[in-house]
Amino acid sequence: MFLCWCLSLVALIPLTTSTNPGVKVKLTAKGIEYGRQLAVASILQKLKTIKLDDVSGKKRVSIGKVKYSLKKRDSGSFKLNADDISFSTSLSIMTDPTGRPAVNSINCGANVGKMSVRFRGGASWLYNLFRNPLVMRYERQCRKICPLVANAVSDLNNNLKTLNVLAKVDKFAEIEYSMVASPAVSKTSIDFGLKGEFYNIGKHQEPPFSPAAFSLPPQVNNMLYIGVSSFPIESAAFVYNTAGALSLDITDDMIPKISPVRLNTERLEFSSPDCQAFPRSDDETSDEDGESSTYAIQPNATLAPLFVLNLDSSVSARVFVSGTRLAGAVTLNKMDLTLGTSYVGDFQVSTLNTILQTVLNFVVIPRVNAQLAKGYPLPTLGKMKLVNSQLLVLKDHVMIGTDVQFTG
Repeated sequence: MFLCWCLSLVALIPLTTSTNPGVKVKLTAKGIEYGRQLAVASILQKLKTIKLDDVSGKKRVSIGKVKYSLKKRDSGSFKLNADDISFSTSLSIMTDPTGRPAVNSINCGANVGKMSVRFRGGASWLYNLFRNPLVMRYERQCRKICPLVANAVSDLNNNLKTLNVLAKVDKFAEIEYSMVASPAVSKTSIDFGLKGEFYNIGKHQEPPFSPAAFSLPPQVNNMLYIGVSSFPIESAAFVYNTAGALSLDITDDMIPKISPVRLNTERLEFSSPDCQAFPRSDDETSDEDGESSTYAIQPNATLAPLFVLNLDSSVSARVFVSGTRLAGAVTLNKMDLTLGTSYVGDFQVSTLNTILQTVLNFVVIPRVNAQLAKGYPLPTLGKMKLVNSQLLVLKDHVMIGTDVQFTG
């Protein structure tokens, strides 16, 4: 039996919004074909569940007019062969109330190219005399494919409901992947725009910035392409800063005992700056110059300037895909402090420079990398695995090209 499926896609019920997506997902022709294969396999399994009804009627044959009734309890057997079974359908793609994609089958049609039946045993010599009208009856019954297509679409929607529209990252944050616009359907791809915004768990506060528009470059080699703009990272920095997770009180007992540098103050407070953009490649070294102003807190809570330090630093960053998560790591290559301006007289900054390097290398960066290694979840469905994943860092976004597999 050969089963052919003709599928067309249309987008219905547009979702009007002026919000740019923080994450874009492109399902290519290769990915659509993989989905088609899964659907056909599902329908073939469902075809095995079709039960042929009892058939009865009247037919004039060479021996005269025969009244027949073919029931499942009759003895003997028959072989039914169907060739070129085909169906065509159009799928509408829309957005459900939860922000997930949903599909609906419309204009389904089915056809059976050729069918033959041959009876054996029992009263087969008689049934074979009028097998042609029986074939016509069975052809009509085998055209019951469209209800099976509807069932397969229902199964597909159940899988789409597993999209992680709100995925927990850690105890501080979760990320939302609801659709911000209707899918864009073309002959070669389906494009989805997802919010891709971090929120504090249980408190969805919008940041004081919005995602910028970006476009995925044309790619067709993989089934799926995921574009992640800088907006998710920037919103993550906003969320963690709001939660106080970017500040770290460092005490002397946190410094390894092998270090010759000790903290003589009660504590040193470290606050991480906001992350504004991706590195320019998946393994990038960035050299930065800047300055930092230091103040003393007066008894009346006012700030008195002490000095301005010039900072010359080099940091390496790496971004990678780990399972179904986007992860990263940073390395401090160097950090040199020099005195820019002093309001309290001349002093040496070499000791402060050594202390800061020790704190960064032994405390801050290991903790940052431990968090970055966990990564944050990418938009995925249920039991979907990413395979042959490749990552490319572009000017305004990271693009992940990957094939997919569904297990179980």
